[in-house]
Amino acid sequence: MKSSSNLERVLKKGIFAVTAELGPPKSADGEVIREKAKILMGYADAVNITDCQTAIVRMSSIASAAILLQEGVEPVVQMTCRDRNRISIQSDLLGAAALGAKNLLCLTGDHQKFGNHPEAKGVFDLDSIQLLQMVKDMRDEKKFQCGEEMEVEPRFFLGAAENPFADPFEYRALRLAKKVTAGAGFIQTQIVYNIEKFAKWMEMVCEMGLHKKVYILVGVSPLKSLGMAKYMKNCVPGLDIPGWVIERMEQAGKEKAKEEGIKICIEVIEQVKKIEGVSGVHIMAIEWENAVLEIVEKAGLLPRPKIV
Repeated sequence: MKSSSNLERVLKKGIFAVTAELGPPKSADGEVIREKAKILMGYADAVNITDCQTAIVRMSSIASAAILLQEGVEPVVQMTCRDRNRISIQSDLLGAAALGAKNLLCLTGDHQKFGNHPEAKGVFDLDSIQLLQMVKDMRDEKKFQCGEEMEVEPRFFLGAAENPFADPFEYRALRLAKKVTAGAGFIQTQIVYNIEKFAKWMEMVCEMGLHKKVYILVGVSPLKSLGMAKYMKNCVPGLDIPGWVIERMEQAGKEKAKEEGIKICIEVIEQVKKIEGVSGVHIMAIEWENAVLEIVEKAGLLPRPKIV
């Protein structure tokens, strides 16, 4: 056990895990976090707190995680390299650990040109793999990145993101291997709709034996509308949305679009559960936390365990 977090305990027990996602507000209103926490409580083993996702200014992921802990929900703190150098990152992570955070997702971060401050200077002192290695050394060696020792180390269950669909496809499993070597204990993937291609990626992962070294949580997301499906297909880099998804959302019409989006999400979960090496799902219901409840229930993923 690296952190004794609930998420780590669930995965160590071999239970199919469920994580969800919570986007902090573009304001200083902590009640937004509290209300979302009440919705998600009992429906996920841990909840990701995004770190200024898509480079848009939002409440701090660490501060949001502290509020989530107060509400009795276990957070996964996201930390990007876009906005901080290695001094700031290490300082923030010591603070996050002191506040009680036990799960950390290490990300490079979306480029600032996509956000609401495109003129901002990106830092990118490290990338996600270097970040993983640095935090692993802080935890396991009790050393800062410069080599200095610390008295009390942050005990994080370390995670990373991975996109099974990016090009060149044949090297995606090798990239995952680098993150595992650097310290990743769990992986949350890009949203999966192309199950056939994802299964091929998992075959390569299993051939390398990586499924025995890291827990893989499959990213899934309910579509709200046909417009959302088309936007994700045509405008979001790294997403692979097959034609059948567009066709089903089109056939559903406006009135039943959300219902169909949830149905597709549940079907994806049912299929990826059968793929060797899959340890759970990460549900990304963007500003639609109530959908998580229906998805988890109808996918037969309740009750969520509490491992002592």
